[in-house]
Amino acid sequence: MYGVVLWRAPHIHFLHSHRKKYTLMAFASMKGRRAAGILAGTAAFALVLTGCATEEGGGESGDGAILVGTTEQVTALDPAGSYDNGSFGVQNQVFPFLMNTPLGSPDVEPDIAESAEFTAPTEYTVVLKEGLKFANGNDLTASDVKFTFDRQLAIADDNGPSSLLYNLESTEAVDETTVVFHLKAENDQIFPQILSSPAGPIVDEEVFSADSLTPDDEIVEGNAFAGQYSITSYDFNKTIEFTPNPEYKGLLGEAKNSSVILSYYTDSSNLKLNIQEGDIDVAFRSLSATDVEDLRGNDSVKVVDGPGGEIQYIVFNFDTMPFGAKTPEADPAKALAVRQATADLVDRQEIATQVFKETYTPLYSYVPDGLTGATESLKGLYGDGEGGPDAEKAAATLAAAGITTPVELSLQYVAERYGPSWGDAYALVKDQLESSGLFTVNIQPTEWVQYSKDRTADVYPSYQLGWFPDYSDADNYLTPFFLTENFLSNHYDNAEVNDMILEQASTVDPAARQALIEEIQDKVAADLSTVPLLQGAQLAVTGSTVEGLTLDASFKVRFAGLTKG
Repeated sequence: MYGVVLWRAPHIHFLHSHRKKYTLMAFASMKGRRAAGILAGTAAFALVLTGCATEEGGGESGDGAILVGTTEQVTALDPAGSYDNGSFGVQNQVFPFLMNTPLGSPDVEPDIAESAEFTAPTEYTVVLKEGLKFANGNDLTASDVKFTFDRQLAIADDNGPSSLLYNLESTEAVDETTVVFHLKAENDQIFPQILSSPAGPIVDEEVFSADSLTPDDEIVEGNAFAGQYSITSYDFNKTIEFTPNPEYKGLLGEAKNSSVILSYYTDSSNLKLNIQEGDIDVAFRSLSATDVEDLRGNDSVKVVDGPGGEIQYIVFNFDTMPFGAKTPEADPAKALAVRQATADLVDRQEIATQVFKETYTPLYSYVPDGLTGATESLKGLYGDGEGGPDAEKAAATLAAAGITTPVELSLQYVAERYGPSWGDAYALVKDQLESSGLFTVNIQPTEWVQYSKDRTADVYPSYQLGWFPDYSDADNYLTPFFLTENFLSNHYDNAEVNDMILEQASTVDPAARQALIEEIQDKVAADLSTVPLLQGAQLAVTGSTVEGLTLDASFKVRFAGLTKG
């Protein structure tokens, strides 16, 4: 999504992790982007529950509630104003979707829809189930669906997911239960997945504003929910209480617990302590690799593993990086050489082994291993050609570009958002670059709330992001990053790449589409808009009696299946 008991997945980090305003243009020359995945987050909270509670998280609910802890952070409950793993993780519990992924599958099926299909090459028709209602009693009709997608495009918030809707021309409510999505391009192979993404939560037109973001407290007060849960108590980035919603009639079924209390931690060591001591039932995002390793040997908890779509990478701002377009010494050839030398020097395996104890693996391209079309485009181009670093090659690259070394590089990373180990990881990246004598690296952590504003305002010449997919397709790792108008807002612009990304999204033949996806990775690897570092797995920790947690290739974690003995 997004970006989860130590969730590494939607949406969405969900870092992502979270966008520049989408520009509506004719499809043939469109500069839009379909951004996805989810940026993850850190959160600050002190949990207050009925019964006893610790200073940060944990406690006894006294009513059989499932107690969940996380270091993720919510940006906004309004689906039009957030595009990060933390927000999407909450939205998945409380908002309905037209299409959704059932447990154990990455493939979408109708959720609150009765049917969904292409009725023409550019028309996708959805028929809603009869008698749908929001938890507040308001009818949920085709009018709400049209309202939802119209407002996403109208608001086009920088931190929102409207970019995912780049192929949506208009939404038509034909009658009370029938909606037709009019698309710009024919045969959009991704659109059904988009309806299950952060752009897809259906909202109540009687509660939400049509042209501006609706504050969290108004959404909660309006009980404007129609997913598996309603929110009955909300303290921003401290605690959320979810109560099953009897009005939900979708694909996922009824919640199996009486309630869930989600609590936010600023310190992952406290999260680890609380799950270890049984003060909470589930812990997710993010525990350190050392903590996970320690918990695997603890009989009082279970470490749950699942397939992971998370990727971690360094973003270069093409305007403000060394020799960037808006620097006094602007020179695109020299800027490329700096990016190439960085890619030559980074030792992914050392980071994966030394810092993450193999809970991450090296990533040598832009689509993670396991998805159709994934390549290792970077491995042969940079470093020693086998995935390792090569200082001599980096030095030759910089010298050939006429660059005097050491190059001064500012590299920003997120404090705690992706887990405490990332501070150690970026200290190691700094050491890898500086030990060559070719770079002087200034690394600096920033809290996510400020970071999410600064990175799109050209404050950081280079910076960390993590990506958690909204849907399990290679498209979700290409369109957000490399279309001309992209979620990274890093001023990367390659018209050929842009057109190829748009082409693959509407290519029906699987083999032809795969070939395009592979070629796109090769071309982007030559440009180095980003330097991919690592691919992560999904990891979760639960109490020994907790059941019902599913970590699958849908990359969504739902609370409704959780039970405890």
